[in-house]
Amino acid sequence: MELAHLKGLTGAEFTFEVEKRHIRQFAEAIGDPNPLYVDEAYATTTIYGGIIAPLTFPIAIGQDSGENLDLGLDHKRMLHGEQEFIYHRPIRPGDKLHCQMKVSDVYERQGKKGPMEFLVLDTEIKDPSGELVVISRTNIIYRPLAGVAANN
Repeated sequence: MELAHLKGLTGAEFTFEVEKRHIRQFAEAIGDPNPLYVDEAYATTTIYGGIIAPLTFPIAIGQDSGENLDLGLDHKRMLHGEQEFIYHRPIRPGDKLHCQMKVSDVYERQGKKGPMEFLVLDTEIKDPSGELVVISRTNIIYRPLAGVAANN
């Protein structure tokens, strides 16, 4: 496997402070009018007791941070395969989140045109005490070089 050496690679830790405006802007950007994300009076009447971020909000955390894990790969061969969020608790305004991306797994599967490699990138998002808030998991498909599969 071409990518096996990447397993365990870890990026630099970064911090993201969640503000109400971040949550509101994200909810607007994804077109979700749920008052749980913007209306404090409404949100306090729910089981959450206040505003929370939409479930896909961790995508914005990584993009806004400028955080980048250099994998040294050809971006033209990379496809976003899947995104998953594993929550331990909701993200709230005022949270100071400590985040770090790592390559948690590398595996290979046979595709129609030959073997394809997959990278699993986990961004662990924790609170200041080190408790896990959410894991943002991205599955990347790394396609073989053109012509390589046909020659195997």
